[in-house]
Amino acid sequence: MMTVNNITISKTTSKKEKPDQTQLGFGQYFTDHMFILDYTEGKGWHDPRIVPYQPITLEPSAMIFHYGQTVFEGMKAYLSEDGDIHLFRPEKNIQRLNRSNDRMRIPEVDETLALQAIKELVKVDADWVPSEPGTSLYIRPYIISTEPFLGVAPSKHYKFMVILSPVGAYYKEGINPVKIAVENEFVRAVKGGTGEAKTAGNYASSLKAQALVASQGYAQVMWLDGIEKKYIEEVGSMNVFFKIDGEVVTPELNGSILEGVTRNSVMELLKHWGITVTERKITVEEIFEAHKNGKLEEAFGSGTAAVISPIGTLAWDGKEIVINDSKTGEVSKKLYDTLTNIQYGKETDVFDWIVKLER
Repeated sequence: MMTVNNITISKTTSKKEKPDQTQLGFGQYFTDHMFILDYTEGKGWHDPRIVPYQPITLEPSAMIFHYGQTVFEGMKAYLSEDGDIHLFRPEKNIQRLNRSNDRMRIPEVDETLALQAIKELVKVDADWVPSEPGTSLYIRPYIISTEPFLGVAPSKHYKFMVILSPVGAYYKEGINPVKIAVENEFVRAVKGGTGEAKTAGNYASSLKAQALVASQGYAQVMWLDGIEKKYIEEVGSMNVFFKIDGEVVTPELNGSILEGVTRNSVMELLKHWGITVTERKITVEEIFEAHKNGKLEEAFGSGTAAVISPIGTLAWDGKEIVINDSKTGEVSKKLYDTLTNIQYGKETDVFDWIVKLER
């Protein structure tokens, strides 16, 4: 046992066998260690520690099981060509974690400690960062309410944990365009709800619609607003962009859309390249009309897991359009290449987005 930056580290005595890096999939394998931080009302967050990856024991009455008070984040560590480990804008994820905490009435975590915990955990499991092209180490920080109590109120006890998973591509299609179906019946979130927080219930409520479109041959759902059901919000769990007549547009943040770190990075890159990017309301009817008039040039989702996912086919209300001949567009490809090159250290990071870990 050792202590680094006030974090107690207990290393495993029985390391796992590592999976084949060419067959990782996404979220199937987990590393040797995890981080845990406890919260007790009146005491605050305490006892930061890195321990062997292990089951957690909770009372059947733990509030997480009954009231869903939980938040999470998703980020990645990348192995650069020179052997360094890179984190991509991790402070943004931690800031968003605290915004989610605020919405879900969970005590904020110290952002400096959270970042240090992630760094130390990745260092401990550095040999799990895969080296095959396109692979990375997915980082999942999350918080759950643990108080044994049946009553609708904020918990008095929580656990903040971080686990790691070596991953390949999120979509088997990779950077190739996917088929998307617009969802007309179910909604993901509404303004005033929890859509702008990264909390489990948002994802659970999306599963039925996702299963329905999957049975019809589509990769994901395009979500519309929950009130008028005509304004585009997200695609699956990703933010979405459209290139129309030379301008890139994306739904404006409205209280129900998650503010993506990749979304922000995409917008900064587009502005850096002199490409007009606008945040505004976008109707699905406008997208189909733009396609009819030959002005819809590209469409793509953005997110940590897939980075950039081009949309090749879009279905809505019995109609289906093919975007850019179902080929990856020029802007989509440039964004994907630039973001991944920065993440893997293949391109100069002029934005100071990369945090290098000293082993």
